[in-house]
Amino acid sequence: MEPSVYKSSTNIIVSNILVRLLSFGVLVLLARFAYVITVKGQSCDSLDFCFFPGTLSSAAASSAITSDHRRAYYASIFLDLITEGFLSTNYNSLCIETLGGDEIIALKGIGVLNSTGISSKKFLNQPFRNRTFDFEFSSVSGLDRTLKPVQFASEVSRTLKPGGFFILHTESANDEYSFNSLLQLFRDFTFIKSRKIDGLDSVAVNQILFLKANKTLNFVKTVNDCSVPKYKRELINNAEPLIKEEPLKPWITLKRNIKNVKYLSSMVDISFQNRYIYVDVGARSYGSSIGSWFKKQYPKQDKPFEVFAIEADNVFHDEYKTKKGVTLLPYAAWIRNETLFFEISREPSRKNEERGRGMGRIQAVQSSSNYVGNSNRIQGFDFAAWLKSTVVERDYVVMKMDVEGTEFSLIPRLIETGAICLIDEMFLECHYNRWQRCCPGKRSPKYQKTYSQCLELFSSLRRRGVLVHQWW
Repeated sequence: MEPSVYKSSTNIIVSNILVRLLSFGVLVLLARFAYVITVKGQSCDSLDFCFFPGTLSSAAASSAITSDHRRAYYASIFLDLITEGFLSTNYNSLCIETLGGDEIIALKGIGVLNSTGISSKKFLNQPFRNRTFDFEFSSVSGLDRTLKPVQFASEVSRTLKPGGFFILHTESANDEYSFNSLLQLFRDFTFIKSRKIDGLDSVAVNQILFLKANKTLNFVKTVNDCSVPKYKRELINNAEPLIKEEPLKPWITLKRNIKNVKYLSSMVDISFQNRYIYVDVGARSYGSSIGSWFKKQYPKQDKPFEVFAIEADNVFHDEYKTKKGVTLLPYAAWIRNETLFFEISREPSRKNEERGRGMGRIQAVQSSSNYVGNSNRIQGFDFAAWLKSTVVERDYVVMKMDVEGTEFSLIPRLIETGAICLIDEMFLECHYNRWQRCCPGKRSPKYQKTYSQCLELFSSLRRRGVLVHQWW
């Protein structure tokens, strides 16, 4: 045989071998993919593990822990639950947000054959009928990762049978505040117990066990009933103390006091809330407090806050048109819906205009019923009614209020209507007849209230469970 012919034949043989090896490798991959779809996936209509786009890549990249280790871990968890009577082999079971399907394989491996798993990038409505499952399980990939915890809890409640068990793993709920926020999500469940267990990566997680009640519980609160649990009172007691004695130089004392503020979100985990809301009452310019303080300094724990700016002075309104994520209410916060009359004193200083401070202040608001004199007019709105129609008890609400003395009308109205119960944390500037900076020994005639009246206002809010701070 000629060398060239021999060489050509050798190349053909090598090429055929390589093609066959490549084909075999492709078949192996296809077989594995088919296995994933068949065992873990199928379709959402099959009531087996619902494979959503991105699930496999998320699971593969999640950690270096092997599938065998994950399955052994979950098998141990489920066997303990069987021993304790919270799971049975004849239960119709659901695992929520099971990224790799290991929980399902572990359940079937210990004999819980009627097991289903679902996963999605966003937790939407479950594709199951009401009262389908006897047992539901959610790992730390579930509630801890969702942006809609209320919807998550609602779907668990809808699809779980009365008398069924829900087992939750969470890395949160490590303090009483967040733990009680979690319990509020599952109001129509009976809390059984909570315990610390080792997580997949040996970091402790909380395992929380719930029993679905036979009837949906209705929680009705009286109009102005603010229950203040012990854990919330302890939080308020641990906050920075109120300044009892009137400062001789309040513009310095109160400004320094901001450094002592103990923010609620720096003391507790604020997870498991429905929404996160910041309301700036008397916002003035965006840079006055929203941009300069709340956006930069308030500890938000990476939560997506909705921002409402309430500002009556139209000098500031155009600026908010370009601010994304901020809803402007161009009215005056008041105790009812009516036309108000006021006057604005402005300093023409360019520096003040740039900073948004000293540009103008709404002076002594007068309602249309007792109006006298020539002043500007603006629409006032029932702030307490608006708050009650905008937020709910399970929202996390932070409020800053700087309303030039109107706080002595607004706060009593919030208390009277029960809207005060919706506020978790407040930063309040209380206006009183301060000592004047310009004239030692003389008080400002601008406000009639005293410092002791301001102190009582702060104290009354803390007694009602609102963590209020002295603002400047």
